[in-house]
Amino acid sequence: MIKQTAGRDALMDFAPKFAQLNDDVLFGEVWSREDKLSLKLRSIVTITALISKGFTDSSLRYHLSTARQNGVTKTEMAEILTQLAFYAGWPNAWAAFRLAKEVYTDDTGMEEHGGFFGQGEPNSAYARYFSGRSYLKPLTDPAKTVFVANVTFEPGCRNNWHIHHANAGGGQLLLCVDGEGWYQEEGKAARSLKPGDVVTIPAGVKHWHGAKANSWFSHLAVECPGENTANEWLEPVTDEIYNSLEE
Repeated sequence: MIKQTAGRDALMDFAPKFAQLNDDVLFGEVWSREDKLSLKLRSIVTITALISKGFTDSSLRYHLSTARQNGVTKTEMAEILTQLAFYAGWPNAWAAFRLAKEVYTDDTGMEEHGGFFGQGEPNSAYARYFSGRSYLKPLTDPAKTVFVANVTFEPGCRNNWHIHHANAGGGQLLLCVDGEGWYQEEGKAARSLKPGDVVTIPAGVKHWHGAKANSWFSHLAVECPGENTANEWLEPVTDEIYNSLEE
């Protein structure tokens, strides 16, 4: 979750306690309980409550935008608002549709990325480990075989530093399929990636990967079998490091 500062920005001088409760409790402690309820479902619950109470102001616009970021697609939002019209009132739904069309305007006729395998859905379950938006399209069932997924990064998006742990074997393979991106191991220069490139990531190596600043990027991520495998997510890649990369 991105740290919220709206309360402090608007009311710190007038109502510091309210500002603290808004930023640290509501948007900090409550919204961060993703193990209890996903961000996507929290967004749906929130916009449902606001529309039902007739709130169609800037707060609804904010939560519609947040819902989009948390993986609620344009099609899903249209269906949610249609459902709400019968329970929250037709005028409330009409007002919400006007805001939703503005929020989702860029999704109309949106260019698909992801190469041959397709872009997939917003990677909302792991959004907190990415700077920028990413998309995930699983290609295999991990309960039946090696897990393979197509991961797509919007321009400038990259995942946090992370490590694939294993007592034996393990690690990951990246098979680049679309666009241009970066791969970097700690202490080494970043490697430029294009379709056809293959990256072998041994277990225990701290690294990150993502798109270049001016290009979408997709790769197949192949989880290599191993003993007691686990991923450790670490700190974000700073803008200073990312912006210093050269072609």
